[in-house]
Amino acid sequence: MIRFVTAGESHGKALVSLIEGVPAGLPLLAADIDTQLARRQQGYGRGRRMQIETDRAEFLSGVRAGQTIGSPIAMLIRNSDWKNWEAIMDAAPRDEDSTAEGRKRQVTRVRPGHADLTGVLKYDRDDARDILERASARETTARVAAGAVARRLLAEFGVRIGSHLVHLGGVDATRPNPMPTDINGAADGSPLRTLDAAAEALMIARIDLAKKEGNTLGGICEVVVDGLPVGLGSHVSWDRKLDGRLGAALMSIPAVKGVEIGMGFETARRTGAEVHDEIEMAPGSPRTGNVRRVTNRAGGLEGGMTSGEPLVIKVAMKPISTLMRPLHTIDTKTAAPAEAAAERSDVTAVPAMGVIAEAMTALVMADAFVEKFGGDSINELRRNYDAYLAHIATRLG
Repeated sequence: MIRFVTAGESHGKALVSLIEGVPAGLPLLAADIDTQLARRQQGYGRGRRMQIETDRAEFLSGVRAGQTIGSPIAMLIRNSDWKNWEAIMDAAPRDEDSTAEGRKRQVTRVRPGHADLTGVLKYDRDDARDILERASARETTARVAAGAVARRLLAEFGVRIGSHLVHLGGVDATRPNPMPTDINGAADGSPLRTLDAAAEALMIARIDLAKKEGNTLGGICEVVVDGLPVGLGSHVSWDRKLDGRLGAALMSIPAVKGVEIGMGFETARRTGAEVHDEIEMAPGSPRTGNVRRVTNRAGGLEGGMTSGEPLVIKVAMKPISTLMRPLHTIDTKTAAPAEAAAERSDVTAVPAMGVIAEAMTALVMADAFVEKFGGDSINELRRNYDAYLAHIATRLG
């Protein structure tokens, strides 16, 4: 299996990404990681942190001479802003810790909608900074690094992952028909990563207004995965179904509150004839078993397994919890009413969320790929994959 963990705080010295289970012999360069890290930092409406950080990954283990070697891959991503926060985030005890004031930049005016208050109570802390530094979306930088490794593995087998913004701040973007072959090539040219130029202009106006008002905006991105073979995942147990695995991974992204696969919630409002995808033969398509769905309302999954059609997922992000015109809250030090703390923040991070959603999707699909085809090396994985395609190509004539 492929699994990963991350470590680090938003204003700590660095972030660490550790991914295990990647077969040996996969070509992998730091540039493969850095390209995805740069994509995560783009987007109109981002805050000053994106101007401070230029994220770069350093391999600590698991890669030699430009190839994976089968051992865990550890990556370090340094925080440039650490120099401004060392006295605040220092791991060692400091003299000011024992004073009544304590360290600078304490957060006791907890923010509605953030992990601040719940975390302070759960972990028995006096300063919500102990919570918010890890709950910060800065942690997703390490996820994108791990996801870059996973998508590099999938690319060896012709699997492509892209995303684009379909809604922001009450404005819907029209999905082009047909979709671009290279979704990211088209979307990354937009400051909002949307494929609808007219909607983009309206969205930018909404962002400018929200910034002026000290407010924030949420939105929806669509992730599309092309080139998956039929049969990844399984129907036999709840925790092997790809619907559930994808849902868990994507819902774990900070501020994500909804995930739809295919038609999603709309299926509950339609008849079966309007929801299910009819099937026909498609000779010359061994990856799908020489069949195809006439439509793709299911979004590429049936019974918790890939159908061979494109995997289509929509991911909804709520507005960011930090408002420059703060909401009412309490001060946990005094229990008195207060205005919430205002950490440096974005007006919206939905375009970046799409890149993070790509990474989490890549990690789930790479895990399912290795689970299905096995192999300690990329060559063994390829032999097993090719043998599977050769077999299912003969199943239906």
